[in-house]
Amino acid sequence: MNHSQTEKKRTISISVSFLRGLIAIVIVGFLLSMVLSWTLQTRQSNRSAERLLRLNIEDVRNDIIDASDANLLKVTKMVSAAVEEGERDLDYLMKQYDVAEINVIDADGVITSSTNPDFVGFDMHSGEQALEFCFLLGIEEETGEKGSYVQSYQPITYDESIARKYAAISTYWGGMVQVGYDFSRFQRDIDEKVVGTTRNRHVGEGGFVLIADEYMRIVSDPNENEGEDLSVSGLEIRRSALPEWKPFRAEVYGKDCYCMYTFTEGYYIIATMPQNEIVLQRDTSVKLNAVLEVLVFLALFLMVFLLVQKLVVRNINRVNDSLSKITEGDLDEVVDVRSNIEFDSLSDDINSTVATLKRYITEAAARIDQELEIAKAIQLSVLPRDFPAFPERTDFDIYASMDPAKEVGGDFYDFFLIDDDHIGLVMADVSGKGIPAAMFMMTAKTLIKNRTLAGGTPSEILADVNEQLCEGNDAELFVTVWLAILDLRTGKGLAANAGHEHPALRRAGGSYELVVYRHSPAVATMEGLRFKEHEFELHPGDSLFVYTDGVAEATDANNELFGTDRMLAALNRDSASSPETLLKTVRAEIDAFVDEAPQFDDITMLCIQYSGPGNGV
Repeated sequence: MNHSQTEKKRTISISVSFLRGLIAIVIVGFLLSMVLSWTLQTRQSNRSAERLLRLNIEDVRNDIIDASDANLLKVTKMVSAAVEEGERDLDYLMKQYDVAEINVIDADGVITSSTNPDFVGFDMHSGEQALEFCFLLGIEEETGEKGSYVQSYQPITYDESIARKYAAISTYWGGMVQVGYDFSRFQRDIDEKVVGTTRNRHVGEGGFVLIADEYMRIVSDPNENEGEDLSVSGLEIRRSALPEWKPFRAEVYGKDCYCMYTFTEGYYIIATMPQNEIVLQRDTSVKLNAVLEVLVFLALFLMVFLLVQKLVVRNINRVNDSLSKITEGDLDEVVDVRSNIEFDSLSDDINSTVATLKRYITEAAARIDQELEIAKAIQLSVLPRDFPAFPERTDFDIYASMDPAKEVGGDFYDFFLIDDDHIGLVMADVSGKGIPAAMFMMTAKTLIKNRTLAGGTPSEILADVNEQLCEGNDAELFVTVWLAILDLRTGKGLAANAGHEHPALRRAGGSYELVVYRHSPAVATMEGLRFKEHEFELHPGDSLFVYTDGVAEATDANNELFGTDRMLAALNRDSASSPETLLKTVRAEIDAFVDEAPQFDDITMLCIQYSGPGNGV
């Protein structure tokens, strides 16, 4: 395949990729727009339908209440007039005016006579429902005019199974006459008005208002089913399960309808509106929006695609061809895309970068080996390397080693006396390789030692060091750290493990075993970290071994890891030997396992053997 065929293939590939992405964006945008439009239009249609249903229900409800109040008040006035004229036979008046109850109340609010003998002597002030009428007491004497009050239809206090509506008229003696209607009485008075009110009422185009009594018998229905059970319409209303004024869906006379109801004065007022009428406007609006958006998105798609194809994709392909040659090692390749200012600047920048790179490569090749050797020497020079480290001490023996890999790494160990009775132990591994890791290693080692000598627990020390290392950590390096402070008088110590390997402990006369516990995060991963610490205790004859991951992850030619099991086996070959002998044994086992495979990581180890209190000087 020649160069022109390769360029053509790449151009098609980039174009297809961009085309697919643009199509996906357009489709997603269109679908999201449709979903949003559908949702908003549905919500708006439902709200409009709810307002229309509520408005019609409230109109009919007000008509019913007005008719009920007017009829009851009219009858109450006639009964009151008869009583004031001297008629005392209340049972006669109750039959004459076909009411459920008549009460005569004196100026103190006490019932003096009633069609219900049990009510005589009842104080109107003592009942919640009766108290509503007490403002009429003495009102005629104060104003010179009669006062009246009509109470809403509701269950009576002494028997909630009976619903009744009361009205009262003030009298010249300062009291009042109260008349109670039951449902059957005022229903006869207002049924004709209710039927006339709703039969010709339309909710929207195809909706209507239907009224049923409290026994679910239809009172008013445009379909002329008065007297039938409400179920013939398909409606079923249970007030305990369906709140008033809350929209609901129902099949009404074979049509899916949006419905709402309320219960007032013993009547269920139900407004219905066909669902297809509610969504008609929504569907029309959404369809219109869909057509317009398809046209808009299609036009934008074509314009964007053609524009990007011409101005970007073709020129990117030309730049990529030149970059491919450069990345393959042809540093003499020149990028020459000059179609506009941006690509002109890009070409100049790439050519300038390649020229600078060629110069740097030439210069770096001459000194990189020397710098690596210097870095290794510096890295080793900052570690304690003189053994025995404390020849005057007999209460412990300590030995450590670090065998660096070919590339400069970031492992380090440290041990130092904090005072005559305390020693600090450090084992750490910086992430990454090269000179930045080595520099980070020296900074971390210095900060940990200085902070430890200043006093504090391992968790406090690591917290402070973490904050200092996070400052200006542009390379985003971090370091795993095992830090311990051992009291040489008692053998008791505190240790904090920030993401490091599990140490190995040998009790006197026993074998090395890993001490496994939950780690804290590595140091310098983020600011504000807090580190866990735990107590440990060494008894005379105990030994503690710590190491970096270069030990367990030493790899042979078959990519098999040395592992902690082989490490423990090496430690336990002669577990009672001195720290120096022990570390040399482990290193020999690693070398035998790895054989001629290259070493990719530093191998760093430290062992302390505790002899017991009273043996130091």
